[in-house]
Amino acid sequence: MADLETLRKHLGQNLRRARAQAGLSQREVAQHPGVSRPTYTYYETGHTAPSVFDLYRLAQLYGCPMEDFLR
Repeated sequence: MADLETLRKHLGQNLRRARAQAGLSQREVAQHPGVSRPTYTYYETGHTAPSVFDLYRLAQLYGCPMEDFLR
């Protein structure tokens, strides 16, 4: 099983990809779960992971299951 750091990096890459495909800025996306833009940037860079609630809200924004971010 992958270590936590690897999982956070994969999650961040998937979040970045989804945002780019949606044509949204980090600021626009951060507003959806109600976090600051710097916090969202940390999600995308793998420094920290979103809460389950924030990940759910992001999945709603992109119209995909949460699992898509973890693959």
